[in-house]
Amino acid sequence: MGTSLKADRGADIFGSVCVAMVTPFDSDGELDLGAGRDLAAHLVENGIDSLVLAGTTGESPTTTDEEKVALLRAVRDEVGDNARIVAGAGSNNTRHAVAMAKAAQEAGADGLLVVTPYYSKPSQEGVYAHFEAVAQATDLPVCLYDIPGRSGIAIAPDTVRRLAEVPTIQAMKDAKGDFLEAAALMHETGLVWYSGDDPLNLPWLAAGATGVISVVGHAAPRALRELVNAFEAGDLARAREINATTLNLLARQQGALGGVTFAKAALRLQGIDVGDPRLPVAAATDEQVERLRDEMKKAGVL
Repeated sequence: MGTSLKADRGADIFGSVCVAMVTPFDSDGELDLGAGRDLAAHLVENGIDSLVLAGTTGESPTTTDEEKVALLRAVRDEVGDNARIVAGAGSNNTRHAVAMAKAAQEAGADGLLVVTPYYSKPSQEGVYAHFEAVAQATDLPVCLYDIPGRSGIAIAPDTVRRLAEVPTIQAMKDAKGDFLEAAALMHETGLVWYSGDDPLNLPWLAAGATGVISVVGHAAPRALRELVNAFEAGDLARAREINATTLNLLARQQGALGGVTFAKAALRLQGIDVGDPRLPVAAATDEQVERLRDEMKKAGVL
């Protein structure tokens, strides 16, 4: 597949304004599919065109395979064709990742998000073989997820180049932030690039990224959509204003609290209760909630 065709198909599949959606739990800490449906509908109605499920912010380490599939089916049923649904199929166990990829396809996912195999610290040959195996398990398009701060290793540039030759590997979610390296890889491979770190959303768009996969978009979906629209329209002044006055304030709180804790606390303040995180991720303290409330008011989202 040529790089231009790869880029065109990737942009169509993965969207441009994406939220890494939380997994809602009820007061007993059990999966709440009704709240999942409501949240998905709310985000899509407010400008989000792609929902990424069962990623880091979806608490993938502490949710079961059955819970992941059940939420995917419920969200797919709720939003229909109004948004893309991308399913996390990450694991440090390649067989497990392959099984999750197949289950996600059967449940109606449009694409897969596959993180670098974490903890085990495989060689780059192992990294390549892992991604290749998952990509070949289905015909769904795959977005690689490079986040060395969590996985313990990065996807080396030459490994990205090799992986880009796999037809179903279409995109990259970049939480590494190496713009110099990424600029060359975007040009050479035709992979569709996504910002995976909210403070860098605007810089990534300027560097050539197609869109963002956001956490702060839970609290400010309309502002996130407006930022991307303004950038695409060439209105950099407006994009910078939104970034400085809304999204950066929220990104600071996300950095202080952690993505899951931030997103669930922010939604609750907006009247959308999706429960608390599962341990070992802790809920926000009363003091943290009050600080978050103040910052959300300053950002104009509360």
